Amino acid sequence: MQELEKQQNQNLTAAGTHSPQIPISHKGLSSVLEQALQEAPAILLQQGKHEAALDRYRYSLAATESPGVNSVRLKLLCQMAELLLQGFPDENYKVPNITSRDSAWKPKLYSGLNQFTPRNKYEETILVLIVAEAIAVRNAVLSQSPEFKDARHSAYQDAAAVYDLLALATVRWGQVGLLQESLERAMKFSFKEPHLWRQNALSLISKGEHEHALAVLKDVIHLEPNASINCLLAAKLCFEHLNLPPQGTKFSELALRRETIHSSGLLSRCHLYLGLGYQLQAQTVLIKSDKASFNQLALENFQAAVQLEPNDNLSEYYLGLQLAIMGQIMDALHHVQTALNLRPESSSTLHLLALLLSANRQHEEALQIVETALEEYPDCLNLMYVKAHLELHEEGGERALVTAKQMLELWKNLYEGQTISDVPECDRKSDTRSVFQLYTSEMSDKDTSSLQAHSIAASRVEHALSEVASSMSSFSPRPGPQRAWMLLLEIWLLLAELYLALGQPTDVLKCIQEATQIFPLSHHIMHMRGLLHMHKQEWAEAKLCFQNAVAINPQHVKSLQQLGLVYHYLNLQGLAETTLREAAKIDPTNHITWYNLGKVLEALGEYETASN
Repeated sequence: MQELEKQQNQNLTAAGTHSPQIPISHKGLSSVLEQALQEAPAILLQQGKHEAALDRYRYSLAATESPGVNSVRLKLLCQMAELLLQGFPDENYKVPNITSRDSAWKPKLYSGLNQFTPRNKYEETILVLIVAEAIAVRNAVLSQSPEFKDARHSAYQDAAAVYDLLALATVRWGQVGLLQESLERAMKFSFKEPHLWRQNALSLISKGEHEHALAVLKDVIHLEPNASINCLLAAKLCFEHLNLPPQGTKFSELALRRETIHSSGLLSRCHLYLGLGYQLQAQTVLIKSDKASFNQLALENFQAAVQLEPNDNLSEYYLGLQLAIMGQIMDALHHVQTALNLRPESSSTLHLLALLLSANRQHEEALQIVETALEEYPDCLNLMYVKAHLELHEEGGERALVTAKQMLELWKNLYEGQTISDVPECDRKSDTRSVFQLYTSEMSDKDTSSLQAHSIAASRVEHALSEVASSMSSFSPRPGPQRAWMLLLEIWLLLAELYLALGQPTDVLKCIQEATQIFPLSHHIMHMRGLLHMHKQEWAEAKLCFQNAVAINPQHVKSLQQLGLVYHYLNLQGLAETTLREAAKIDPTNHITWYNLGKVLEALGEYETASN
């Protein structure tokens, strides 16, 4: 093909500039020759000669490009990428050395001083796929005219194969940004093609661009009017990242309607997501009847999910969680234990089981569960956090302090001195849904749930305030994923809480100062400062701290409780009653709120109401 192109160029030159231009007809390879070119490395692979097959691909692709072999070049690039991704042992890999070819290999090869040579298998895989993408984009048919329908579809299929391979390679090695850039380029020739649009949405989610991802998913939902999976992806996005439980519930309802008509085996998941939506909405409303209605709807959907898929540990887990929220601890324990039987290695289920046992006053059993779980997950800070609280209750502050210091050491080993990587699975906020949080004094408090709307909203306010603080002072946010730094913040606040229980205010202040360097305007830090001032009986300073915490997160029950108590000590009984009643509206099942309210009403002389 190179010789043919060379002869055509010579003929064109010989014709001279005074003759009419001779049209060049680019003759392509025959189907037999094209198949032979692809079969050569395939035969070598069948013989177990991986290195020889890889070299054959390299030599074929290093040949300078000629118009007749463009289509087969794209196929060879994809086949070579597949070989590198799934069929080539790392220990057998050798860097390419294209210049040392044998005499039988005749095509002219690309050459030059500044040629890039991959240093390892990963670089070569990405390079091959980027070249393949360049060819696929060049071959794409942008015209939407009916006469180009077949050509447009064929070019799209070739491109989609390249992008799927690129997704496998880039996600495996953490290069999601590169994938997302490539998929953005693909959008111009992917009109009404849901597959690449969905891939684009998933890459945006991986990059943390959640609002953009939701907008893309909405288009995918319209492109595939019968598919429920896209609605579930959108619902998950609303629940986990966007603080949109009502919109996520609507997506879940749409998924359920589609699944009922066009079943794809996701009916149980639709009920599960719908239950999650109602559960989250129940946690955000303040009217008692609305809260009860949402909780009942959540319970019914979780029960439906369990009935449809009785061996699904996730459905059993969430049913147990919902029963716990509704105060049915024994029933919750039954379902959580069922979930554990279905998946004994689940750290989330072990964690919830420990919390339920502690809620049932079975603290020793809960501590045993946590210690057993830590044998399986020694790097799980969430489990260690619960262990510290249980030890504080059962064995005293000194023992709990040892565990908290181990947590600090573990965090340093995992993250310090290196670019912070992903948070371990058992400590991921998105993985732990609405139970596992590390906020101080609140290991099972509902107002800190990771999927709860006001908690996410408060976190956004804190980030905004911290950015303001950084512009006004020398504070600068820590690099890397913020969830990892939040884990460190929570460890320092746990240490502060334990030192406070041991009556060591100086150490408490040091821990608060360390936490402040990470996230200076967190309402949890302000809450802890308030507790320190209460310990010192500095009521005015404590009042200011709790007021600041509530200003950032008006739904923070712990701060409202303590603020009401401070008003009580300052003999501002009217303000104390109003504040505590507000806390009772947010979480009517919290016994501390009702006890403090009783003390305030007693001070006001309303003895019968106080007794109630």
